[in-house]
Amino acid sequence: MLKETLINATEAGAKVMQHYFNSKSLLISNKEGINNLVTEADHASEKAIIDTIKEEFPDHFILSEETGEIKSNSEYKWIIDPIDGTVNYAHGIPICCVSIGLEHNGTMIMGAVLNPFIKEYYFAEKGKGATLNGEPIHVSMESDVMKSCLVTGFPYTYINNSNGPLEAFSRFIRAGVPVRRLGSAAMDLCWVAAGRFDGFYEHKLQAWDSAAGFLIVEEAGGKVTDFEGNPYSPYQPQIAATNGKIHDDLLKWVNDKA
Repeated sequence: MLKETLINATEAGAKVMQHYFNSKSLLISNKEGINNLVTEADHASEKAIIDTIKEEFPDHFILSEETGEIKSNSEYKWIIDPIDGTVNYAHGIPICCVSIGLEHNGTMIMGAVLNPFIKEYYFAEKGKGATLNGEPIHVSMESDVMKSCLVTGFPYTYINNSNGPLEAFSRFIRAGVPVRRLGSAAMDLCWVAAGRFDGFYEHKLQAWDSAAGFLIVEEAGGKVTDFEGNPYSPYQPQIAATNGKIHDDLLKWVNDKA
């Protein structure tokens, strides 16, 4: 029932995304910071997702980007991003998705990411592998970070911190390493899991950005840590997710120790 509810909730959010997409009357507002957008579709998608979960599991803990925490003493926590890539979505760019992770006693056990515009549904269950539209996926085999194709994102805050995202980006680009910036961390992670990118790093994410995606990468055979190489937790800001083969070298570049 957990898996079925996760799938149903993800699909419910995606239907809302499709309904509002490219609407000329879409209501858009701004949260704290510049271009930190939220739309009426974010709120409607979130409601559809939470309603679906609550129908089956009314006592479960929920953490969602727009609503925040709906606390309980449950062993289960649903971590929800109703639209990951809101700026893309608001501009009609179809690199955006619903992302939901399910945690049990502090361990992520399932994750689902659905982009309805390119019809890609990523799913992972701990210990059972990762899939794209029901077919198994695996990370890439590239072993040389200099030959890698990477992806990153820039936060809305602390962009000018010492050795921040601009400095790391500059080091890679000046060395001739291609680094993309697509605007959806959940999609970035899924595309690492699918072997399209060899690695992803970002200096500041929230739990809902990465909860599903990091499990999908791990279950696809990849490695996910913080910038110090410690086991990843979505409750701290830094993330490095790779095929495993370039992981240590990528961390050296990000930390300016290459």
